[in-house]
Amino acid sequence: MADEMTLLDAFKQTKFQVVGHGPRNVQVLKDALADTDGDLESDMYGKGKVIEDFQNKMAAYLGMEEAIFFPSGTMAQQIALRIWCDQTEIYKVAYHPLCHLEIHEQDGLKRLHNIQPVLLAEEDRIIELEDVLNVQEDISCLLLELPQREIGGQLPDYATLEAISQHCREHGIKLHLDGARLFEVLPYYGTTAEEICRLFDSVYVSLYKGIGGVAGAILAGNPDFIAESVIWKRRYGGDLISLYPYIIADDWYLSKRLDKMGQYYKDARELAEYYNRCSGISTVPSVPVSNMFHVQVELPKDEFERILLEMYENTGIGLTGSIREISDVRCYFEVSIGDQYEKVPKEALGKAFDFLGSRMLAVQ
Repeated sequence: MADEMTLLDAFKQTKFQVVGHGPRNVQVLKDALADTDGDLESDMYGKGKVIEDFQNKMAAYLGMEEAIFFPSGTMAQQIALRIWCDQTEIYKVAYHPLCHLEIHEQDGLKRLHNIQPVLLAEEDRIIELEDVLNVQEDISCLLLELPQREIGGQLPDYATLEAISQHCREHGIKLHLDGARLFEVLPYYGTTAEEICRLFDSVYVSLYKGIGGVAGAILAGNPDFIAESVIWKRRYGGDLISLYPYIIADDWYLSKRLDKMGQYYKDARELAEYYNRCSGISTVPSVPVSNMFHVQVELPKDEFERILLEMYENTGIGLTGSIREISDVRCYFEVSIGDQYEKVPKEALGKAFDFLGSRMLAVQ
């Protein structure tokens, strides 16, 4: 591979990639729609059998009274928090410092709704019960993200979730679940989505992350909450004339992958072991609690990228297409396991990590 080739280009050209479900190209939609009856009627501005059936299906799966489909999770979650703030007339919500609303949404919650965040816990750890008990300000809602993506997909134990839920209900605080990757954590907790969601007043789940759909999200809650969500969805321009390409594709990939979350979790734990055997490389968490984790490397970003480029060329195994800098001497990347991992021959994977381990030893 030429020296000027980017890591992403090199990753895409490897014979086997160990992460994800494969390329996000138009074939993703074509596969999902291939067997769809062309006479199926489209939804229209949020109405129609295709969208209503899917919403009812997701509400039942989550154990919530009602659900509504949104084109994006960003839209769904800002609306959820606005509804809870309007009900209490307290325009403050609590969440983790690395919450998606805080670092990826251009201050949408603050600028569109004048809602102020109360940040709980340090950046490198999850929110614990003590953090919630020590909140000094009045808040309308607490948001918990399961798993906490920006710190490697870490999770609180189930007893902590139950204790936080009980505290919130006793003190009139609404509890919202950022469950963008909720499906992926069910194997770790050893329970159902319904059991987890019963602890929360409102729930958001993504339909394209671990599931691999085209786009879209579900927001679920009680009937009054969903009725307000419908109004806010229209205000946001979320009622496109038709959303069926997303809905049909998301439903199709749910049927293909929902039951594979246990295997993805098992594969993530296996892959983490490979990384943790390499000198100067460690995973966060050390033992994954879902299908995702972070890999931290005790090398400058540019130097580690050169090692990966050499590894990709010599082994045909692709680990990642993107590295992020932590400091001048450390970097990291995110791993999310999907359908691709099972396609990688174990012998080839072992040889690739032997190669990586030897290169890391040589530069220590």
